[in-house]
Amino acid sequence: MTAFTYDHIHLRSPDAEATARWYENMFGAEIIRSVQSDGRPRLDLSLGGVAVFIAQVPPEQAVAAPPEPPYLGLEHIGLRVDGIDRVVAELKQKDFVLLRPARERDAGPGRSQHKAPLPHRGRGGTKPEGLGG
Repeated sequence: MTAFTYDHIHLRSPDAEATARWYENMFGAEIIRSVQSDGRPRLDLSLGGVAVFIAQVPPEQAVAAPPEPPYLGLEHIGLRVDGIDRVVAELKQKDFVLLRPARERDAGPGRSQHKAPLPHRGRGGTKPEGLGG
C-alpha cells in the first residue's frame, strides 16, 4: 500500500494577511511569504511545525457561508499547550475570544474552544463506517 504522510492544512480567507497576523499574534505562528509559479504572492504559516496555507479569496468570488458546528468534515485545528489556564489568560490579553471554558483533560493537555477571525473549515467528508474517533 502507498505510504501517505501529512503535508498541510489549507485555509481560505477574504484577508489572508490579517488571518496570518492573527495566528502569528495569538499562537506564535511563523509567517512564510513566497511567490507562486504564476507570479502571485503566497502566504503560508508554520504553526507548531504544521504547514498552513492561506489562500486569498478575491472579493468577487462567490463562496458559501461556513456551517455551524457540529458538521461533517474538518471541524477544528487542535493545538497542545502546557498550563492551559496561564495560556488562556495570556491570549485574553490579546482580545482572544473564548467560546467555551478551558479545561484540563484527564492525564493530558488542556482544551478550549476559541473564535478565530473567520470560521475556518477544511474540505472533507465522512469517515468509513467502523472507524472510531
